[in-house]
Amino acid sequence: MDAVRVALLREVLAGTEWLGATRRFAGALRGSVVSHGGGLLLVGTPDYEPWHLAAHLVDEAAWSGTPELAPTLVRHDARPCDPAHLAVGLGRLEAARRGETLLVVSPEGPAAPLLERVSDARRAGARVLALGTGAGELPAMAHESLAVPAGSELDLDTVQHLVSAAAGENALPTPRGRRRFRDRVSRLAEHLTAPPPARW
Repeated sequence: MDAVRVALLREVLAGTEWLGATRRFAGALRGSVVSHGGGLLLVGTPDYEPWHLAAHLVDEAAWSGTPELAPTLVRHDARPCDPAHLAVGLGRLEAARRGETLLVVSPEGPAAPLLERVSDARRAGARVLALGTGAGELPAMAHESLAVPAGSELDLDTVQHLVSAAAGENALPTPRGRRRFRDRVSRLAEHLTAPPPARW
């Protein structure tokens, strides 16, 4: 989903709780990684790896000038022969320490082995954020969570788009005189979706 589609989605969602909720969660995510200088670990479940969110956060990190948003994707079935950015296994969660942020994305409550690793990372000082259905033990374990219950008007993938876009927008403003590319795209989206001017 590109910036124009995100802008259109936000327009559709105006007046709902989703915009505020996703911006608050994105603000917590950005605030956590920026204040500690990075160290964002992103993990899903064995059946759901958040590849798409990882890619969007990498893009947002580049576009917003906030490199701390670029995550390390932690995979359940990573192999040493995989490319470096795909070869990080669950052992990385055991090495999580104070100053790092762990974002867990789960369409259903994670199983006990992952919960144990998340709990260990939290005890070691990592900040834990959870994005999922809100079921199970994970939300209680997380410092911040955003629930996308089954049957909501939005699905988990759509919410991930809103969160990643908002995380990039929460960056510090650029110096006056030069507008960011993202600002220009946002203005274009507003222009394209505005009703035609009234003619008398």
